[in-house]
Amino acid sequence: MVTWRCVKNCGACCYLEPTERPELEEYLSPEEVEHYMNLIGADGWCINYNYLTKECRIYSDRPRFCRVQADTFKEMYGIEPEELNEFAIDCCQQHIGDMYGEHSLEMVRFNHVVGIFNN
Repeated sequence: MVTWRCVKNCGACCYLEPTERPELEEYLSPEEVEHYMNLIGADGWCINYNYLTKECRIYSDRPRFCRVQADTFKEMYGIEPEELNEFAIDCCQQHIGDMYGEHSLEMVRFNHVVGIFNN
C-alpha cells in the first residue's frame, strides 16, 4: 500500500521562498504568514533547516503549517482526510523534483519509503 511519510534526509519542503508559494495568504492566517516570512533565510531555505542532515532542527516543535495532518490540511487547503495521502505524496514528489530532480536520490528514497517502486 502506498502511504505518505516524511522521509529523513530530504527537507525539500523546507525551501520556503515565497515566490514558490504565492498563495500563502489564501491558506495561512496573517500571524502565520508573518511567522512563515520570519523563518525564511537569505537563501530561501528555512532558518531551521540543517543542510548537513537535510532535516528540520525543530521538527517536533515545527509550526502548524509545516505539519501534514488531516485536520490541518482540511482547514488550510480543503483536503478531505481520505484525500490527504495522495495529495501529500503528490506535493512531496513535486517539491523533491523541483529541489533535487526527478531522478535524485531523495526522490528514489521518498518513493521507496512511501511504497512507490515504479516511478
